[in-house]
Amino acid sequence: MLKLIKYLKPYLWQLAAVIALTYVQVMATLRLPDYTAQIVNEGIVQGDNSFILHTGAIMLLVSLLGGASMIGAGYFAARLAAGFSQDLRNKIFSKVESFSLVEFNKFSTASLITRSTNDIQQIQMVILMLLRLALMAPIMGIGAVVKAYQLAPHMTWIMAISVGTIFIIVSVLFVLAVPKFKILQTMIDRLNLITREILTGLRVIRAFNNEKYEENKFDKTNTDLTKINLFINRLMVILQPVMILILNLTALGIVWVGSHYISTNNLAIGNMLAFLQYAMQVIMSFLFLTIIFIMVPRASVSGDRVAEVINQDLSIKNPEKPQKTKTNIGDIEFKNVFFSYPEADIPVLEDINFKAESGQTTAIVGGTGSGKSTIINLIPRFYDATKGEILIDGANVKNIKQEELHQKIGYIPQKAVLFSGSLEENIKYGAPNATIKDIRHAARIAQADEFINSLPQKYQTPVAQGGKNFSGGQKQRISIARALVKKPEIYIFDDSFSALDFKTDSILRKELKKETKNKTVIIIAQRISTIINAEKIIVLDEGKIVATGNHKNLMKTCQIYREIALSQLSEEELNK
Repeated sequence: MLKLIKYLKPYLWQLAAVIALTYVQVMATLRLPDYTAQIVNEGIVQGDNSFILHTGAIMLLVSLLGGASMIGAGYFAARLAAGFSQDLRNKIFSKVESFSLVEFNKFSTASLITRSTNDIQQIQMVILMLLRLALMAPIMGIGAVVKAYQLAPHMTWIMAISVGTIFIIVSVLFVLAVPKFKILQTMIDRLNLITREILTGLRVIRAFNNEKYEENKFDKTNTDLTKINLFINRLMVILQPVMILILNLTALGIVWVGSHYISTNNLAIGNMLAFLQYAMQVIMSFLFLTIIFIMVPRASVSGDRVAEVINQDLSIKNPEKPQKTKTNIGDIEFKNVFFSYPEADIPVLEDINFKAESGQTTAIVGGTGSGKSTIINLIPRFYDATKGEILIDGANVKNIKQEELHQKIGYIPQKAVLFSGSLEENIKYGAPNATIKDIRHAARIAQADEFINSLPQKYQTPVAQGGKNFSGGQKQRISIARALVKKPEIYIFDDSFSALDFKTDSILRKELKKETKNKTVIIIAQRISTIINAEKIIVLDEGKIVATGNHKNLMKTCQIYREIALSQLSEEELNK
């Protein structure tokens, strides 16, 4: 929690206002019992009605001042807590946007969502309580003790016993509750993860009739979370009646002892009533502190989780001295590249060397797990090579600003991602200033224009969350159009034609060839028909390049490529 205090700097003036107004409120509250004592001792006992009215009017004004101060302190405290939480959410979102896949793998998506919502909500609630109660309770508690001692020093032992009892109860609750808070937040993470998996894979679950299994898995996690919540809530339920009991017993003790002092003329009635009010203020102050002591540990756990994301060191950063590329044609070269995933012993890629030149299509093929997608992920620096260099136009990608590097690349993933909004907004996502003419041109090349124009709202058709109102093939074509509108120097197709039928695939590739004739094109494809005309085909096997050449050469010289090709097409089709 302390790691986040520095982010309160923009709200120092609001914090000062809360402190000042809280002080005024507490001073006003502490003054009221004195007026009560005066009204009883000098007004009621002596029958002086004018004194009662005069003192009562002052008491009313002091009450109004205290009430106004309370409202003002609450207003500024709420603004500070809400603004601070907003800043934390922005910082988390900004930090997550700069994460590489290494950091994403460390924090699950479900956990990042929980940290951005539930954890920050806990922090906001506790900050509000701290500003209102933590500031008020100590001042009021100490002030009330001093005032009570001045009125009846021989009765302060009653308050000491009450406060000591409260302290023991709070300590026990603190020891019992704190260890559960971290478990509670972890269980919320787990529940979010399971919920997300079930909702995402609902069709698969139904297809395999596994609804009951998933229900049981969800129910187990939900039950565990409920048990922890119930444990914590039981502690809170016990706390309230115990505190009320102590409060009532303290009042009873003060009246009992005070009546004896009054009967011996050692204590005025008004002073006893004021002492009783001060005692209640002392106990209420400790009750407020008790609530804070219970809530702060949970918020502290949440604060540590939020700070962990914000302070996470990035494995991929912009260079201190950025390097400009020698040319802007999009040539890519891998030089002795090795790559291992974090905490993995075996490298995924070993000694990768090849060039992908402008004006050519370079295809990468290989079996499952051969490292095709890993090579693609190294170019835009989703991961960094463990060893070796990746050059774009003669400059190491590690020495190029990430913004400039990504501007050079049009990336089309296998699993097409669409965002909420219209089709037009999705297509011009990488080129916000693109004209409708550019958008339609890109859509025609991607073979998306026809189906878009058949929709009632055409390019203004809204896209549901995740693009669920479009088929896989439609989403892939929209993704391809999005990359084309950007007009980058490098196109990377990560098995981006897998959902297309053979006819659409063939037409799209022909149109794409014309559009990208002066660009660098890298294609990962499972279909041999997709890459058969590529100028260069790289064959991967177990993270190593085993052959490079065009289709005809590889059919003659590479057994792995030949086996892949013959598993899809006949000898006659391959030799056309």
